[in-house]
Amino acid sequence: MFFSKKEKKMGNKAPVSKNQELTVTIEDLTYQGMGVAKVEHYPLFIENALPTEKVMIHVLKAAKNYGFARVIKRLSTSDQRVELTEKHYLQTGIAPLQHLNYAAQLEFKRTQIVELLSKVHLENIQVAPTIGMDEPYHYRNKAQVPVRMVNGKLETGFFKKNSHIFVPLEDFFIQDKRIDEVIKSVRDILREFNIEPYDERQHSGVIRHIMVRRGYYTHDVMVVLVTRAKRLPMQDQIVAAIQAKCPDVRSLIQNVNQATTNVILGKQDKLLAGQNQIKDQLNGLTFNISPHSFYQVNPVQTEKLYQKVMAGAGLTGKETVIDAYCGIGTISLTLATKAAKVYGVEVVPEAVADAKLNAAANEIENTQFEIGTAEEWMQKWEEQGIKPDVIVVDPPRKGLAESLIESAVKMKPDKIIYVSCNPATLVRDLQLFLDQGFTVEQPIQPVDQFPQTVHVESVTVLKRKL
Repeated sequence: MFFSKKEKKMGNKAPVSKNQELTVTIEDLTYQGMGVAKVEHYPLFIENALPTEKVMIHVLKAAKNYGFARVIKRLSTSDQRVELTEKHYLQTGIAPLQHLNYAAQLEFKRTQIVELLSKVHLENIQVAPTIGMDEPYHYRNKAQVPVRMVNGKLETGFFKKNSHIFVPLEDFFIQDKRIDEVIKSVRDILREFNIEPYDERQHSGVIRHIMVRRGYYTHDVMVVLVTRAKRLPMQDQIVAAIQAKCPDVRSLIQNVNQATTNVILGKQDKLLAGQNQIKDQLNGLTFNISPHSFYQVNPVQTEKLYQKVMAGAGLTGKETVIDAYCGIGTISLTLATKAAKVYGVEVVPEAVADAKLNAAANEIENTQFEIGTAEEWMQKWEEQGIKPDVIVVDPPRKGLAESLIESAVKMKPDKIIYVSCNPATLVRDLQLFLDQGFTVEQPIQPVDQFPQTVHVESVTVLKRKL
């Protein structure tokens, strides 16, 4: 959703005022999934409102160039609307698109990329239809759920968006159903032993979060109890109770986080029972997953995503490949099954250790993993005379550093495969690659890794002009 200069410069006074009630028609959706209505070109952002709907609204905020409002009454209903199963999923941001039917969600995600390309005059780059899921619910293999006291009772749930208001929840809608069950069981056990939940205002209490991971194919479960205190009261009894109630828990860990921070995990882990890791598979390869491992949360879609990476790379068994953000080696090892040699780099030492273990577990010997930044190692490899045929990048939301793009271009690979989780930084980085003599070889392929949310992953295949 983009605005013209006329729409941005509204003068000194908004045409609406706070607490005003009026009737509007929704024209568009923002990239955050909010409805947009305009009053004299002034945009109002409205949650739980879809294009074509006529709604009565109450203005919540009227800034100079835009405002926010809430729906009082819906006067007409979009044919793309799905009636809400639970309003808390919108309020907490767990499922901000759950009111939009799934076919429309997929098109919304494709359109995000199309509009961003258009904004920088790259309309000639095609964007394929988004690859979706047959069952776009209960897909997440990892949950990190805060624990708080509500009405004198320990509860698990989520916070309302932009607030400290805690909403108790039992069904999280997008999480593996077994994960939800395990969270409830652990919650009940913590209640039974009168474990005090975290109080962020006082920085007191014991248990901050419950983290649960589950292998999609193995069904192995990991439970991580994130505590403020170093000592977990009644530890032996709690461990025994969790093992008795949840026999599929293969790994039970206490993580200590004593910092006053929003970061969920601390640095100290203590194994309470079982193993330090659980296992799962992707495209037939086995991966060890530890509490701190980055591992894609939607295994069904991740397999499709990696298959698109493999198809784009077009490996024959002779190629040298660099995986510039290798994590625990999921993409590297997938590529290594069809490449001559794969070099991977990752800044997190634990992830590199996992990548090496995962290579050994799969009996893959044509990989080399290094600890450090992608920028640093790309330069080193270039100086060492390594000439990759394919470079794969899967950066965080901030995208690629210009120095990495420069190093990648200098190495003159035939192809660069860009796996993106943020269309805005993807389009920014594509412009730099295009300026350096690369072309987009085929339509950009969006993949819906996060149904019911606004996020979209994509695979772009860039080819060097000869």
